[in-house]
Amino acid sequence: MRPSDFDKGLQPERTELAWRRTTLSLAVGSLVAMRLLPTILGDPLWFIPGLVGLLIAVGLWSATRHRYARVSHATITHGDRAELPDGKLPLWLAIATFAIGLFGMCVLVVITAVR
Repeated sequence: MRPSDFDKGLQPERTELAWRRTTLSLAVGSLVAMRLLPTILGDPLWFIPGLVGLLIAVGLWSATRHRYARVSHATITHGDRAELPDGKLPLWLAIATFAIGLFGMCVLVVITAVR
């Protein structure tokens, strides 16, 4: 492969597409949770983890779009000297996923204790 065949804008695009799939998966899972959890578990409070997940998906979608615009512009204009993004986005996604799971467990404990 010749050096001129390499397109510096493709990796940020592939990364953005991967984040888009992650965001869509989170949104679909949240919508399914909002629909099924209250019905299956019998308490209307179970729609809240799905709603929180949907809000996180919207925020994640926005953050990845801004990240892609910043990284692709820097890569195209500065080439190899472009500053790469930090790991804040995966960290926040992991924290949010953990918080949703913890909240769901707390709600389960409260509902079980009340019954």
